[in-house]
Formats: sequence, structure tokens, C-alpha cells
Amino acid sequence: MAENPVKWLFLILTSCLSFALALSASNPLIKKTFIVQMDKSAMPALFSTHLEWYSSKVKSVIMSNTQSEGDGDGERIIYSYQNAFHGVAAQLTEEEADRLEEEEGVVAILPEMKYQLHTTRSPTFLGLEPEESTSIWSQKLADHDVIVGVLDTGIWPESESFNDTGLASVPAHWKGACETGRGFEKHHCNRKIVGARVFYRGYEAATGKINEKNEYKSPRDQDGHGTHTAATVAGSPVRGANLLGYAYGTARGMAPGARIAAYKVCWTGGCFSSDILSAVDRAVADGVSVLSISLGGGVSSYYRDSLAIATFGAMEMGVFVSCSAGNGGPDPVSLTNVSPWITTVGASTMDRDFPADVKLGTGRTLTGVSLYKGRRFLSPNKQYPIVYMGSNSSSPDPSSLCLEGTLDPHIVSGKIVICDRGISPRVQKGQVVKDAGGIGMILTNTAANGEELVADCHLLPAVAVGEMEGKAIKHYALTSRKATATLAFLGTRLGIRPSPVVAAFSSRGPNFLTLEILKPDMVAPGVNILAAWTGELGPSSLPTDHRRVKFNILSGTSMSCPHVSGIAALLKARHPEWSPAAIKSALMTTAYVHDNTHNPLKDAAEAALSTPYDHGAGHINPLKALDPGLVYDIEAQDYFEFLCTQNLTTMQLKVFGKYSNRFCHHTLASAGDLNYPAISVVFPEDTAISVLTLHRTVTNVGPPISNYHVVVSQFKGATVKVDPKSLNFTRINQKLSYKITFTTKSPQTEPEFGGLVWKDGVHKVRSPIVITWIPPM
Repeated sequence: MAENPVKWLFLILTSCLSFALALSASNPLIKKTFIVQMDKSAMPALFSTHLEWYSSKVKSVIMSNTQSEGDGDGERIIYSYQNAFHGVAAQLTEEEADRLEEEEGVVAILPEMKYQLHTTRSPTFLGLEPEESTSIWSQKLADHDVIVGVLDTGIWPESESFNDTGLASVPAHWKGACETGRGFEKHHCNRKIVGARVFYRGYEAATGKINEKNEYKSPRDQDGHGTHTAATVAGSPVRGANLLGYAYGTARGMAPGARIAAYKVCWTGGCFSSDILSAVDRAVADGVSVLSISLGGGVSSYYRDSLAIATFGAMEMGVFVSCSAGNGGPDPVSLTNVSPWITTVGASTMDRDFPADVKLGTGRTLTGVSLYKGRRFLSPNKQYPIVYMGSNSSSPDPSSLCLEGTLDPHIVSGKIVICDRGISPRVQKGQVVKDAGGIGMILTNTAANGEELVADCHLLPAVAVGEMEGKAIKHYALTSRKATATLAFLGTRLGIRPSPVVAAFSSRGPNFLTLEILKPDMVAPGVNILAAWTGELGPSSLPTDHRRVKFNILSGTSMSCPHVSGIAALLKARHPEWSPAAIKSALMTTAYVHDNTHNPLKDAAEAALSTPYDHGAGHINPLKALDPGLVYDIEAQDYFEFLCTQNLTTMQLKVFGKYSNRFCHHTLASAGDLNYPAISVVFPEDTAISVLTLHRTVTNVGPPISNYHVVVSQFKGATVKVDPKSLNFTRINQKLSYKITFTTKSPQTEPEFGGLVWKDGVHKVRSPIVITWIPPM
């Protein structure tokens, strides 16, 4: 990465302080949604139910506020939580929230937060065998009833990806429900979609009543995002799947035998934390084994992050949680969902692409990508005038970005228009060009996107090109009086090299909250992913797009997250006794860090090598994860001990003390001592500290008699010593510990990256290593 990512931390700290000061000026009389966390064990005996007690607390602060007289507590409470989290969501003024926080039994008051979505080649690319296989993957998945909860925009039940042919009856342990509403009836659930629920009270409290003429107030998905992610997790095999002829083949989810429970938490105006929290709480009670959450908000302290708190409760109940890292890349420190008990997933490319050529009047051909398929085609034998409304300046203007209302029809009509990527959606730029009379578009990347190519289903002939190609095309258009070009669309190509490559948009580390916890955890396919689609929208999602398709191709960490969720379901089916941390460890320690050219993984943003701040432990490798050899296991109390190293007060820690026996035993010397499958050591600003030792424990899940030896990278700035250098196991599930000591010899201005690998001749159990020297303030 071109800039030191650690320096960004200090800039963000300053920004967060300014933001907090701005928030303090809000109107104290306006009622807003607050999440009220309660200490379940503190309920007085005079109350018969916890909800009755919670309601009494809310009522007490309402009744003491004369301006709220006549406003009942029942009208104020929009949710009650009782599984992964204990408390209520209630409509309160800031004054009422402040008073309620002082009440006995109240653990914390969390303000409502708004989250956003992080919007079939992949099973083959990942090495998973076809659906006809009689391999252990298919057999074991049929033997175990794994249910994946997908928190998203709902589901389109008619999709062939949710066909339940061949599936046994719904698992007996399932306690979920199939909620009905406009466009969604009981019969829309089956043995594949075993549950469907909606959560909108927080959304309506913030934005007003949902207009049911324009939006389904039911599990039905009119956005498409939820259908796409659900099908990626566990879609049934569908032969002949394609998008307008592109990516033709068999589409199937990562775990095609698993069941899906759809929890609709996102609406036209976004996703709200009280709804998300209620969905997590309900999903845990329903009986899911895996939660797939392709959305995120800003980064808050652990004790102020309602999703972190809810997923901590889910983890305590044995539920694996996978979340998208965000689409804020390539900027450093752009991650969301960074809690160590969450598996945070970045995005990478696959070896499939959709090439399209830009043939300039000079005879030069530049290759980009496109999913265009329509009635309008440009003749490959004819040249058309091209125009760029920008300049040679590096600063974009509205016209160069092709924003609405910025293109002059007198200038662009009948021409191919060059548009810079950014600000508005890529496909919307094409609509702007089309409305202005343009006959085609060349979409050029800027420095923010580098050479990353994302294909789109445009409404007019259009090709997306990388930054370097874009500069060449724009230079030609600006310097030639009669610049011309034509566009050619080349279909689907496989075997693209190099791949995978870390997507430029994929959010990057380091972890804003805790440098010692490396994030993202891993990357998975998230670029140009084919999966099921809603029947409500065209593939571009624009209202002017009247095409209807059964499958669509999307990109984002929203797409990479369900890949990991589905593979986690496979591992849970194969190893039902494994904890969420063991599953995560298997995925991380078997991830690979080289592409299909046998070179280190690259970063699409800079065409340079990626680092663990970009790809985490590496790219998922499902077949290796099935048999990892060793795992780094972590129990709920261990995560709590990690929180005890984060300078939280007793009350702040109590947010995570769902059970009354959660206390700090101070078993971790530092945050870096958490038994995490990645190793991140941080030398503080104090130069007197030159030696740091971290501890790890591995559990043998391979052959009973196993002998491992260690191999560790060399670093410029520090020496590394592992003790012991060999681990000799005599039984399955045996635990052995080691320590790793880092001694500074030459502090570096940039983080250093490497790895530690335990080998037994069959298994390679790899942990990435990051060494950071904090610069002086």
C-alpha cells in the first residue's frame, strides 16, 4: 500500500471526535429509537416476566416527563429481545434515555444506527465438486441439518435456486416461522426456505410507515440483493443459469444441501440496528447454525456496536457469524464488522471474466469488460465519434462523471461518451448518456479503482476499462480533432490469469479498534458473481430497465460474505462438534496467499502485491478447510477476556455479560494473546519496550499421532523465536501451546508482513504475521 495505514488511525481519531461534538447538538425533545440493554439476572421477584419489568422501566421515565404525558410505554416499545440480547428497543427523547440509563438493572442505552448493504463459476473455482458428486461433502451435508440465517432484503421464493427437490423434511429442531404478507404466503416456504420473517419497526420509527403499494412489507424481495446472497449461500443447483447469455452454466450455492431462513431487515431507505438486532435475536431462538450478514455501518467501540453485542450473544449460543468487510477500499482503515468473534470477509476476483474491446480510430485496441446485451449494437467495422466532457486535470467535474443533467445533448448526441467512474452508480451513468442521445459509453476507472474491472449489465453499449487504459482513451479524445472508436463484446472467458486478485473496492485494514486483531479475516469471490435475482427489477436495478432475468451478476463484499457463510455450513455439517471459532480457524489457516500463476496475491487497486491488511489470512480454500489438521479454538469467556484488555469500564463490559458469570480473570496479558488464528504484534511508541511475547494454543483435529514442526518468516525489523519448535500430539482433540517472541532490532516506519506455518508432512497450518511499530505522536 502506498501510504502507511497506521497513520490513518490518528486522522480517524480526530474525525471521530469532531463527529461526536456535532452529534451533541441534536434536539433533545425529538423521540428516537434507543436500544435498551437490561441485566436479565437483576429482575425483581415482583415481576412475572422480563418484558413486564423492562416495560416498567420505560414507563417510569415516560411518566416523569410531563411533555410525554399520555404516551404509553406499550406504544414506545417496538421490540423486546430475549435470546442473543436482553432488553427492548424503545422510542425515547434524549432526556428520557439519559434518565433510563441511570435506572438500576439498565446495562446500556445504544442509539439506533443505520446500516447499508455491501452490494456460478465460484463453486468450481473454489475446488468444490459438482452437485452430482458422491464425495464426502455431499454425503455429510445430507446427513446433517444445517440452517443458514440470511439477514438481508428478503427472498424471491419462485427462483429455481430455492427448489426443494431431493431435500428431506424440515429439521425437527427448527423453531422458525414463515410470516405472510403482500406477495408472500405460507406455501412460499418449503424444505429449502424453511423460514422467512420481516423486521421493520425500527425502520418505520425512523422513516415513517412503509408504502405497501411501492414496497413489499413481507419477506418478498423486490431489491434482489437478499435473493442473490441467499442463493450464493445455499442455492439448489440450476442448470443453464446465465445472465443474458453471459456466465452460462450450472449455478449453485456453496452449501446446496443446507436450508435457508430469510430475515428481511433492509428496506428502500436502509437497514436499522433495532431491526437487525431483533433478527439476530430471533434467528438464534429459531435454531440457525450460521448467520450471513452482508451489511455494515460505521465503526463504533465494541460496547456501543449493537451488531457486535448481538453477534457476541449468537456466538455464545454456538452460531457462526459471517459479515462483509465493506466496500470502502482501497482506502486503509475502511473496514466494518471488526469484532474478533465475527468472521470479516473481503472480496476477490475469480478466473472468469466478460471481456469487451474498445477499438480506437488509431487502430489501437484496449480491453475492458461488459455485460451488455441489447438491441442496440455498434458495428465492429464502423468507427463512431467519441467525446470526453472532462479535461486533463486530475480533478473530476460533474460532466466527466456523467451525472444527471450534466451532459449537453448538442455535444454528445450520436457519440460514444467517455465517463469517469465515481459518485453515481456505474449503470446510471449509461442511462444519463442514453437520455442525452449518446449511442455508447466508455466507463473509465480513476485512481481510486485502479485496474479493477467490474462488469455491469448496461442499458446501452458500454465498456468499462482500467485507469491506465482510461487515461489513454481520454488523452486521444482530448488531443484528436476527430477521435473515433467502436465497441465489441466478446462474451464469457474462463481461465483468467492472474486470479484471484483482491478487489479494489474491498475494505482494508488495519483494524481501527484493535491493531492486535488482524482484519479482514480472509477474502472470497466477490466480483462478477452470478446468482438468483428478483422478478421485480431489471438486472441494472434502474427503474427504466424493463428487462427481467432469473439470474444476475453482482459485485461487492456482500457477495463474498455468503461464500464464506455457505462454506461454514459445509464445515458445520462435516464437523457438527466444532465451535464457531474452530470453523473460522479452519478457514483462515488453510487459506492460500498465491494466485493461479503461483505468485503472491495481488491488489487490483495498485497492480501491486496485496498484504494481510488487504486479504487477511488469504483466499478461502474449502477442501483444505475440511481437514485443517490443527485449529485455534476460542471460547466465549476467552473473547470476554479479550474485551477485558480494551480499557472498558465494568458497566461497559457488562454489555457482553449475558450470563452473570462473566468476569475478568485477566488470563490475557494483552489483546494480542487472544488465541486468534492470525498474529499481529504491536510495538508501542515507548522505545523502552523491545521484546513482546504472544501465546497460542492449537487443538489437534487430525490424526491422533501427529508431529508438527514450525517454519516462520524472517523480518527486517525484528527477530522471531517460537518455543517449542515442534508439537507432538498423541490423541485427537489434544491441546498443545507455544509462545512466539518478537525482539525489535531495527524499528520500521511501515508494518512488516510474514507468516508462521506448522507442518506435519500433510497439513500446513498457516497464520499471517503483522509487526507494527507505532510512530511517535
